Amino acid sequence: MNDHEWLAERFEENRSHLRAVAYRMLGSLSEAEDAVQEAWLRLNRSGADEVENLGGWLTTVVGRVCLDQLRMRKARREDPLEVRVPEPVVLRADPADPEHQALLADSVGLALLVVLETLSPVERLAFVLHDMFAMPFDEIAPIVDRTPAAARQLASRARRRVQGNVPASDPDPARRREVVDAFLAASRGGDFEALLAALDPDVLLRADAGAASGGLTKLVRGARAVAEQALTFSRFALAGRPALVNGGPGLVTTQNGQPFSVMGFTVAHGRIVEINILADPARLRRVDLTILDE
Repeated sequence: MNDHEWLAERFEENRSHLRAVAYRMLGSLSEAEDAVQEAWLRLNRSGADEVENLGGWLTTVVGRVCLDQLRMRKARREDPLEVRVPEPVVLRADPADPEHQALLADSVGLALLVVLETLSPVERLAFVLHDMFAMPFDEIAPIVDRTPAAARQLASRARRRVQGNVPASDPDPARRREVVDAFLAASRGGDFEALLAALDPDVLLRADAGAASGGLTKLVRGARAVAEQALTFSRFALAGRPALVNGGPGLVTTQNGQPFSVMGFTVAHGRIVEINILADPARLRRVDLTILDE
C-alpha cells in the first residue's frame, strides 16, 4: 500500500463522521458531501505527515469549510430565517439496506435542524462540535477566532435556544406513524374534527416554498389554523408517499410527476406538535428522493 492509498483509507474511515458533522452544520446533505470532499482535497494536498490526530484535523477542516459556507449563505440570504426549512434526509419507511441505515444514523431530527438554522454561524459551529460531537472548546476556539471561554459562551447561547424551541419527540416510532397516518387520513377525508384531535393546540406549521413563492412560505400557529391549511392542501396528501424524514414520520408529495413537497412531522404526547414542509423547487432538486423508488 502506497502513501496515497493509506491516506485514502484513513479518510474513508472518517467519512461518515465528517458527513454527520457537515450535515448538522449546513442542513443539506448535498452541501455536506461537498464539504467532506473539500476536506479530502486539502488533506491530499497537505498530507498527514505531521498530523497526530487525523480525525480531529479533518473535523476542524470540515468545521472551517462549513463556517465559511454559512457566512456566505447569511450574506446573500433574502428569505427570513424563521421560515427556512433545511434539506431533509428522506428514506423509505422501512429502510433495510445497510447504506440507507447509515444515512438514517447520520440524520438528525428536522425540528432541531430548523432551530439550528436560526443560530449565527459561530453559535451553530460551537454547539454542533461541542454538544453533538464532544469537541473541547480549546479546539473549537481557533476555528471561530475566539478564546475558549468565548467559544463556551457561544455554545451556551445556542444550547438555550435549542432547549427552548425543540420539542421532545415521542420515542415510539410506530406510535408516531400512527398519529401522522390519522392526521393524513383526516385531511384526505375532510374530517376537521379528526384533524383537530391529531394536533397539539399549539402546533406549529412551517412551510418553506422559497424566496419567490409569495404567500406559500409561511408560519402557521395553532391547531385550528393548521387544520384549515391541511384541508386546503388535502389533494396533495392524496398523492403523498409515506417516508422517513430525518428519522421521523414524513410524507413526500408530487405534482405532475415531480416532487412538490417533503413534510416532516414531530409527534409529542400523542399529538403532532410541529410540521415542517420543504416546497422550494430549487432545494427539492438537491434532495435524493430516488431511494423511495428502490
